[in-house]
Amino acid sequence: MNITGVILAAAIVGIVGLLIGVLLGIASEKFKVETDERETLIREELPGNNCGGCGYPGCDGLAAAIVQGTAPVNGCPVGGAAVAEKIAAIMGVENTVSEKRVAFVKCKGTCDKVRVKYRYDGIRDCRDASVVPGKGEKACSYGCLGYGSCVSACAFDAIHIVDGVAVVDKEACVACGKCAAVCPNHLIELVPYKAEHLVQCSSHDKGKVVKAVCDAGCIGCTLCTKKCPSGAIYMEHDLAVIDYDACTNCGLCAQSCPVHAIL
Repeated sequence: MNITGVILAAAIVGIVGLLIGVLLGIASEKFKVETDERETLIREELPGNNCGGCGYPGCDGLAAAIVQGTAPVNGCPVGGAAVAEKIAAIMGVENTVSEKRVAFVKCKGTCDKVRVKYRYDGIRDCRDASVVPGKGEKACSYGCLGYGSCVSACAFDAIHIVDGVAVVDKEACVACGKCAAVCPNHLIELVPYKAEHLVQCSSHDKGKVVKAVCDAGCIGCTLCTKKCPSGAIYMEHDLAVIDYDACTNCGLCAQSCPVHAIL
C-alpha cells in the first residue's frame, strides 16, 4: 500500500470539504431571507394544528400574514382568545376579540322523520353520493346525506353522524370550517356559540312539498316571524332565517313552530 497516496487522498478530501463548508457558509449569509422576529414569536404561540381553519396554509402562513397585516391577531380559531391576547401583545396592538362561533348543521331529517326513495349501496361519502340521481337515498334533496364527509374532514372529533344526520359537539368545535367546506349540500354554517335557537332546515320548497318528504322540515308558515318580538326571524325563499345579532334567545319562535324545525 502506498501510504503517501493515502495521505494525499485524505488531504484532498479534507481540503475540498473545508472549501465546500466555507462556500456554503458564505452563501447562507449572502442569500439568507430576513425573517421578522415577530413572525417567529407568533408561530411559537400558535397551537400547531395546521388545520387551515384560519384560511391560510397552516400556522406558518397565518403567522406571516399577521405580521404583514393581512390577517387579524385573533385569526386562529383553535387558539381562541388566549392565543389572540398573546399575539396582540407581540404585535403591540389591541385585541378585538371576536365572538366564539361553532359549526351548526341545518337539518333535522333523522331516519325516523325523512322519507327514503331507494336503497343506496355506493361509496359512503356525501360528495360521491351527491352526484348520483336524486343525491342519495333521502327524499329531501336539501338535507344531510348522512355519509360522513364532514366527520372525516374534522380534525377535532367535533362532528358525528347520529341517526342519519351530522351533529356538532359545540364544546369540541373550534370553528375551523372544514366540515362546512366539504358538505355538498352546504348545510353547515358557523353560528354564534351563544345562539340557543337555530333553524334546523335548509329546504326552500313550498310547505306541501316539504311535508311530503320530511316531518321536521320548515313549511314556511311564518308563525315564527309573527311571534318574534325583536324582528330577529324572517322568511327567505320559504325558509325561516334567524338574525343572530337581533335575536334575544326568548324562544318564542321555537315554541310557535308547528313542526319543531327550530331548536
